[in-house]
Amino acid sequence: MRLRVEFTTEPFDLDEAPAHALVARDVIEGAQLDAVDVGPFGNTAEGGSEAVLTAVDALLRRTLEAGATRISLQVNVVEEGGGR
Repeated sequence: MRLRVEFTTEPFDLDEAPAHALVARDVIEGAQLDAVDVGPFGNTAEGGSEAVLTAVDALLRRTLEAGATRISLQVNVVEEGGGR
C-alpha cells in the first residue's frame, strides 16, 4: 500500500525557519520516501506504508521535542501507480 502524508508544524515564523520546521524537513528528506515536497506552508511525501508510518512517528516525536506546539497531519491511501 502507498500512502501520502501532508503536514505542517507550528508556530510559524516567516522571517526564519523555526527549529521544529528544520527537524521536520530533515526527517522527511532522510526517510525512504519519494515525491517529497517541502515548503514554507505545507509539506507532502509519498511512499510505501511502512516508510511513511515510520517517518510520521519520527516526525511527531522529533518536531515536538524541537518546540512544535501544533502539528497538522493528514495521511491518505494513494493508488499504487502514484495516482491521486
